[in-house]
Amino acid sequence: MTNPMDTARLLPWAGLDGKPCYLLGGNGTGYVSRLADKVEAEQMNSAAELIEEACGILTDRTWTPGEIHLLAVELNNHLAKIHRVSESRGTRLLLLEDDPDEDADDDVCEGNVPDAPLRDASQVLPAR
Repeated sequence: MTNPMDTARLLPWAGLDGKPCYLLGGNGTGYVSRLADKVEAEQMNSAAELIEEACGILTDRTWTPGEIHLLAVELNNHLAKIHRVSESRGTRLLLLEDDPDEDADDDVCEGNVPDAPLRDASQVLPAR
């Protein structure tokens, strides 16, 4: 028998006490799964917008210590959310990879994929 925690999905929000929330079972098409997909997409888009804002602030080189502190706090908050998303998605990818019933030729990604472009550090931080 499979342990329910082996197939649990880490949700993109925490409980009232700050502990992680998990969705047990399901096929990824239920209400909570769709809500989690929507929240993850919003978090990814919000992080992409903050990256753009941070790039502008760092490029202008006219920041105050308070602005840099606020930027660091916001970047840290978004990074924590995106880390949770990547942890959840990585676990689900490993489960798909381990599933012997999956068709090996099926390389199509289905579901909600955020529109936010992926960036590397050279696109985000100004050259020194």
